[in-house]
Amino acid sequence: MKNFNQHNFFKHTFCEFQQVDNFTFPKNENYKSKSESSYFYTDKGVYRKSNHWGRVANCRWKLIAKNTYKNQETVIGFVKWTGFYPLNSTEKIFYIDVNFEEKSAKIKANRKGSTNYMFTFSDAQKRIKQIQHLFNNDTWTKYFDLEIEELRFQIITNFIDTDKNLQEIKRDFK
Repeated sequence: MKNFNQHNFFKHTFCEFQQVDNFTFPKNENYKSKSESSYFYTDKGVYRKSNHWGRVANCRWKLIAKNTYKNQETVIGFVKWTGFYPLNSTEKIFYIDVNFEEKSAKIKANRKGSTNYMFTFSDAQKRIKQIQHLFNNDTWTKYFDLEIEELRFQIITNFIDTDKNLQEIKRDFK
């Protein structure tokens, strides 16, 4: 696994910044981007002050925000150097975390041995789109005998734990 630092963290990476309220950016920040995001490097990680998160240049940087965060609001986030993961098409280091109550799914990264089924980032993205469709559309459920919520739970749970495609999994339930 690649080690990230201030010289390479901005090249095709995935991470989750944690919102920080009690950090004041020094006047001599380490770097300011063209889009006005500021960065401050420490031995442990990087602070980022920005009003845009998610897709950042060639990276996918999420902000784990507090409840009061609003989109386009400037906030500061921090992530340890060990929190960066390479975005490439070969490493299966991402898993899908599903919240059935909120009807949402998120991509998570894991370096350590995990019991979750792992995907490449692009495969996980494709599956997230299909899961959102399963949550937002009920028409596909009329071909099955199970209750909608139980059917969703079983199909999505199987879908995030295997390489099988969605059609194969649905076929197994008929």
